[in-house]
Amino acid sequence: MLYMIVESFRGGDAVPVYRRFRDHGRLAPEGLRYVASWVTDDFKRCFQVMECEDSNLLDQWIAGWADLVEFEVIPVVPSAEAAAAIAPRL
Repeated sequence: MLYMIVESFRGGDAVPVYRRFRDHGRLAPEGLRYVASWVTDDFKRCFQVMECEDSNLLDQWIAGWADLVEFEVIPVVPSAEAAAAIAPRL
């Protein structure tokens, strides 16, 4: 399953987030895969796609960052998969 993660850096401060990432890496448990990410040009939010079969892995990962980041987790599907699923209803 794919998840779009919207991260809002607490206090709008990206420095502690990047410092922890530099020092400790992504802190993702085994089975949680990073796909891609984008950061707003004001460095206040990050949009990240992660993939896993067990959503409990997301909870573990979020716990390691919750002191620095507020998270919104949105399950998503690739556009081609969405188009195929909706096609019979068109």
